[in-house]
Amino acid sequence: MVTIKSEDEIKLLRIAGRIVAMTHEEVKRHIAPGITTKELDRICEQFILKQGATPSFKGLYGFPGSVCISINDTLVHGIPDNTVLKEGDLVTVDIGACYQGYHGDSAWTYAVGEVSEEAKQLMKVTEESLYKGLEQAIENNRVGDISNAIQRHAESFGYGVPEDYTGHGVGREVHEDPIVPNFGKPGKGLRLKEGMVIAVEPMVQMGTKYTYTLSDGWTVKSRDHSLSAHYEHTVVIRKNCCEILTKL
Repeated sequence: MVTIKSEDEIKLLRIAGRIVAMTHEEVKRHIAPGITTKELDRICEQFILKQGATPSFKGLYGFPGSVCISINDTLVHGIPDNTVLKEGDLVTVDIGACYQGYHGDSAWTYAVGEVSEEAKQLMKVTEESLYKGLEQAIENNRVGDISNAIQRHAESFGYGVPEDYTGHGVGREVHEDPIVPNFGKPGKGLRLKEGMVIAVEPMVQMGTKYTYTLSDGWTVKSRDHSLSAHYEHTVVIRKNCCEILTKL
C-alpha cells in the first residue's frame, strides 16, 4: 500500500536522510587503496550510531552487514568482508539509517584512487540518470516517467539497465510501495502525489543488463562481469520538483 507522509513524518524522514548523507561524507574520506570493505562497514555503523540512529540494513531480511558495499562488477548487495580495495576499483556504498522509526536510503559509487576513463564515464552517466529521473518525480507525473527518463539516458550510452532491481517507497519500512523501476514507458504506472516518499536508484552496467546472484544469496554481479554503478536518493514528491532528503 502506498502511503502519503504527513509533514511531521517528513521532518523525521528529513533527519534520517541527513544522517545518511553525513555518513556518506564520513565514509568517503576513508575510501582509498588498502582499506577493507569490513572496515568501511564499521566506520559507517559507528557514525550512524553516534547520530542517534541505527543502520537500516543490519539484519534486514538476514543481511549480515550494516551497509551494502559493492565493488566493480558487483551491482548491489555486496557483503562487507576482508576484501581490500585496490587502485582503480569502483566501490558503491549503499547506506540506510533509521531515526525514530523512519528511514533514509542512499547509494553512491566512488572511485578508488585513479580510475579508467571508461569507469569515469559510467559513473557520470549513472549519476546523470538519477537526476534525469528526479526531474520527473513531481506531483501528477507517473512512475513510468521516472523509469523511462533513467532508461533512455543510460541506454543512449550503450549501457545495460538491469530489470530485477528497482527503487521503492521509503518510510517506517526501508522498502515500501511503490516499486520504482529503472526502465519503463512514460505515462504509465502509479500517479505520483505530493507527500509520497520514494527512493530513486539507477543501477547501470557497462555491458548487458543481465545479472546473477552468488551462492551467498546476496551478492549480485553483472553476468558479463562488466563494471557497475549505482546512485540513489530518497525524495519527497512535491508539486513542481522533488525534495531530496539524502543530501546535505
